[in-house]
Amino acid sequence: MNRHILHVVTNTAHFGDSAHPTGLWLSELTHAWDVFAASGYEQRIISPKGGRVPLDPRSLKWPMRDASTRAWLGDPAKMALLSSTPFPADINAGDYDAIYFTGGHGVMWDFPDDAGLQAITRALWEKGGVVSAVCHGYCGLLNTRLADGSLLVRGRKITGFSWTEERLAGVAHEIPYNAEAQMKARGAIYEKALLPFMSYVVTDGRLVTGQNPFSARATARKVVALLDGA
Repeated sequence: MNRHILHVVTNTAHFGDSAHPTGLWLSELTHAWDVFAASGYEQRIISPKGGRVPLDPRSLKWPMRDASTRAWLGDPAKMALLSSTPFPADINAGDYDAIYFTGGHGVMWDFPDDAGLQAITRALWEKGGVVSAVCHGYCGLLNTRLADGSLLVRGRKITGFSWTEERLAGVAHEIPYNAEAQMKARGAIYEKALLPFMSYVVTDGRLVTGQNPFSARATARKVVALLDGA
């Protein structure tokens, strides 16, 4: 029986009210997609509001514009998946084995308080599925509560884009909150690599998180290992 993966991407195209563009960090989708496809998994992409998914222009430039992202950009069928995404109400969580939250700064605005995404995540987790995220995607787990009212991330080891990386990226003054600090405030056990922008993945049971864009492939491989019982 094929495994089914649900990718979550942003609809947010700008930093808050500014003209500074953002959107999906494309490699965080394509790198994981390639890993899951190689394992024969079925995959689907959703977004909080449905419809078109903006791409962060920085993710389309060297060195992020690699063979994986170029192949996606050059494939009309793949690009069509980002032009008209379904939204959470269209999804039956019972159909999926894992959820994978992609990043890009836009998710800081539209992931944390989306009740539909929280409902899918809760249902998938409580049926024994894998919950995963890379980079800013962990913002989608900030406020997800389980059926008993507890936060999913409380007491669990997790990683995601660090405050050091925000500062080095030059956008710390434009983002709405410090995601690393917010995770810690919710009782998550935040971990990060010794050096910024290095691939780093944390696994805590069925929770798998990657620190930054360079962690997407390794994050997806951990998900595959869990699903395949490796």
